Amino acid sequence: MRRLRSITGWQSRSRVSLEIKTAPADSDPYALRIARQLASWYDAVGIDASVVPLAEEELYRKLLLDHDFDVFVGRLTPGIRRPDDLYALLHSQYANAPGWQNPFGYANLGVDERLVRQRQTTTTRRQRTVARLQRSIARTQPFTTLVAPDDVRAVRTSRFDGWTTGALDAPTGFLALQPAPGASSYETETLRVVVTDDRVTENLNPLAVEYRRGGFVMDLLYDSLGYATADGTVEPWLAASWDVTTNDPAPTATVTLREDLTWHDGEPLTAGDVAFTFRFLADTTLDDGSSGGTSTGTTTTTVRTDASGGTTPTATTNTDTRTLPAPRFQGRAGLVRDARVLDEQTVEMQFVNCEPHVAKHAFTVPLLPEHVWVERTGKASISGIEFGAATEALVTDNVPPVGSGAFEYASHAPRESLELERFDEYFLERDTAPNVGRHLGDGPAFDRLSVQTVGSDSTAVEMVADDEADVTGTPVGASTVPRIGRSNDLDLLVAPSDQPYVVGYNAEREPLTNPRFRNTLARLVDQSSIANDTFTRYATPVASPLAGTRWLPDDLAYDETHPVTPFLGEDGELNVRKARRVFQEAGFEFADGHMVRTD
Repeated sequence: MRRLRSITGWQSRSRVSLEIKTAPADSDPYALRIARQLASWYDAVGIDASVVPLAEEELYRKLLLDHDFDVFVGRLTPGIRRPDDLYALLHSQYANAPGWQNPFGYANLGVDERLVRQRQTTTTRRQRTVARLQRSIARTQPFTTLVAPDDVRAVRTSRFDGWTTGALDAPTGFLALQPAPGASSYETETLRVVVTDDRVTENLNPLAVEYRRGGFVMDLLYDSLGYATADGTVEPWLAASWDVTTNDPAPTATVTLREDLTWHDGEPLTAGDVAFTFRFLADTTLDDGSSGGTSTGTTTTTVRTDASGGTTPTATTNTDTRTLPAPRFQGRAGLVRDARVLDEQTVEMQFVNCEPHVAKHAFTVPLLPEHVWVERTGKASISGIEFGAATEALVTDNVPPVGSGAFEYASHAPRESLELERFDEYFLERDTAPNVGRHLGDGPAFDRLSVQTVGSDSTAVEMVADDEADVTGTPVGASTVPRIGRSNDLDLLVAPSDQPYVVGYNAEREPLTNPRFRNTLARLVDQSSIANDTFTRYATPVASPLAGTRWLPDDLAYDETHPVTPFLGEDGELNVRKARRVFQEAGFEFADGHMVRTD
């Protein structure tokens, strides 16, 4: 028996295999090319690698809801430009949460500690903390940051003026447009936008993470209390003002809404909707946790009784683990510990332990109308049969949407078009000074926004060239640049993207649980080769999502001679012998040229 136990104690070995999931060529040709190059590098070193293209909706459902992947190639969620944007992306408390809340299942106590500390410090101390945070991430590689692509767009300037490089991913970029000199009122009645992502014509749910790549449409439909400026500060938008005070240990804010705000259906937008939004984002069941849901260990919801005996919705941090949070906006919404209605226009917010400048980013989440979304808290069902724990809020297509943005829904044709109309009751339409940037104070320069979908970047550019569209709403590939440059009627807009391409790892699956394995995998990737060959130089190699910001330490700035994860080869050609030696030093073995591990 002792001999038998000794024999069976030795586990068998199997070949290391990795499945690389990514979008198909018609959705993202760059991602597919990177995935195929990645697979060739993996295969060369002895890893059995396969590429699995999936339609974007299915891809993000697998990655962000099911966590069903080994490796993926794609772009990070947009807008990661501030240190606190990394909190929900990487903190271990979100390891089992849906959406872009730590989809890697990454857990590192040192990283957790620095993510918390950067919220609570300022000036040079915060700079040092954020630098150490990024070095830890670069060393343990929950994902490998590859390149920041240049977002290329084609625009016509004959009808509208004021196109700003890099501003078309935000609603302010469209609201700042002005009629071009000499353009007639008929010509400027409709802004025509052509896109290559048809999901926006099928689903208008701001919480549906598998349908949202980012972009301008949802931001034109749903407004927030404040908006983030290019320099990272937050300025009032639907809020007329806010007073943020520093208390020990956490700040509080008194937020006053603009007067006479309404939703698109005519219902008043009040402080109750603000408090409801934070409560709802924390738990879409609006439940005490007894009805199920996913385990997050972060928040649940309560109702606070005010001095008059009435009840007001609140969002309260709790240790309950059976809530079902929204799969988007958790990093920002989670900054709010409690939201209490003071009157129709005023809400008081209590934040978690953080600095006031961090707390203000909670004001940028989209506001949701309580009278619409409170009806979507029950479990989702088909023909009365419930499936899983998802609430109706997470799966509804939300057509027509009821928001408070500058434009409201008019019509749509799935996979073809979406029409939005100017919202006449919008606060920018009033004669009174709205107290926003001067370039935004006059409201939209057009009455209608028409979104058309096409199947390729080249077709999108041709539509603009043929005067069938005014702008490519989604970025187009670098291969279209010569076509744009040849046309006298087109202008080229090029701006660095805040959505870098990454190789994401499922840190909950062997052998990707091993940070040394992930770090060595990163060294199989030649970022310069990807930038030069795949993107024809319309991309910049980067080692951190915060590249291009003041938060990047000098030693993480990409240097081809001293990269953060040095490529185990030269000019895109892998040195197989050297790569295998590095893997062996990390504890991995090879048999007949194949990398193997114990089961």
